[in-house]
Amino acid sequence: MFTRAFCLKLLAFSYLYNAMLSSFFQLYKQAYSGLSRNSWYLCLVMLINRSGTMVVPFMSIYCIQKLHFDIKQAGAIMALFGAGSITGAFVGGKLTDKVGFYDLQVGALLSGGILFIILGYQHTFITMCAGSFILSFCNDSFRPANSTAIAHYSSHENKTRSYSLNRLAVNLGWAVGGALGGFLASINYHLLFWVDGCTNIAAALLLLKLMPRSKVVMTIKKRDKTVTTTSPYKDKVYLLFTLLAMLFGMCFFQFFIMQPVFYKIQWHFNERFIGFLMALNGLLIVVVEMVMVHSLEGKRNGLIYVSSGIFMLSLSFVLLNLVPPTAIAAILIVVLITFSEMLSMPFMNSFWISRTNDYNRGEYAALYTISWSAAQILGPYAGSRVIFYGGFKLLWWMLGGISLITSLGYMLLYRVNFRHKQTATAIPETIHQT
Repeated sequence: MFTRAFCLKLLAFSYLYNAMLSSFFQLYKQAYSGLSRNSWYLCLVMLINRSGTMVVPFMSIYCIQKLHFDIKQAGAIMALFGAGSITGAFVGGKLTDKVGFYDLQVGALLSGGILFIILGYQHTFITMCAGSFILSFCNDSFRPANSTAIAHYSSHENKTRSYSLNRLAVNLGWAVGGALGGFLASINYHLLFWVDGCTNIAAALLLLKLMPRSKVVMTIKKRDKTVTTTSPYKDKVYLLFTLLAMLFGMCFFQFFIMQPVFYKIQWHFNERFIGFLMALNGLLIVVVEMVMVHSLEGKRNGLIYVSSGIFMLSLSFVLLNLVPPTAIAAILIVVLITFSEMLSMPFMNSFWISRTNDYNRGEYAALYTISWSAAQILGPYAGSRVIFYGGFKLLWWMLGGISLITSLGYMLLYRVNFRHKQTATAIPETIHQT
């Protein structure tokens, strides 16, 4: 027989549990509410597109094992892929401001899809080099247009969450694409090119279906020739911002490139556990990021969050040299890196958008995209050279130091930007008083 006191405690616990559960679901509901329908459509298009992203991760292996190129030739192809990415982002930004984000997104997805399929039929070094550059050029011209579209369909209050939703789609897509790509590569590498190409084309057709061109064009303002626009290449604050973004990217990409190698060679983890650590990153982003951004957005200046996030990245690299090689330590480091990513990247997007208008957003998005593309090229190259000459320990110390400097750089940028805004608001008051 249960006592009356026990029954009352059980009832109180049940009430508290239900209240906490209701509050938890309410928090998630609030995090995802208020976003425009078109923001969700763009998210779905991105999910379809990224779910087919499987050629690039396996390109080097394909070139060496299937086409019998040497490692230098494979490296040259990947370098040209990176160069095409930077060039495509630059041109894509220019075209976005001239022809609009809608047509460029559709054109980039369709042309990229066709070129993926064509690349699968190339077998010589010259054609693979040319094909990789052209494919990457067309494929990455999509990114500035997509970033501009997200900004267009978001309000000032939810722009950070709109980009977080897009990041959620990218991470889910990468997880699906990586898993499916590994399975298809074990059967036939040629299937990778077909699936990647078909998902690109499917994403373009879905965009045309969900957001018909006639309705989208009506919402886009025609350019007012009397409005003067600032070029991102003359915006000194923004140039410093993108330089710091590149440094952050060079450090962050080591998590996906050199850290798994370190776990295998130095800490002797098996591939299954390393895969779990990589999956944990994506899982945490899916579960936590939108709620966290919803809780933080508008509370403080975004650059403070960016600086704090990159400081966490610095700490994670330092810990690789200080903690014992255990599974718990590895999980802790992955959690730190993931929270660093979730805290910094959404608010970095908010910052560059805040410096744009409807007539120069494409170019600003392009320069931001270029900074990340450059980091993706320079990061692995620099990291591998440091390991070759000084080992992993030197690499982690260097990355910790660079990340710390980058964190301080963003804090300095916040101070300068905040002081500039204070001065700008004070000048009209002085004139009024005079």
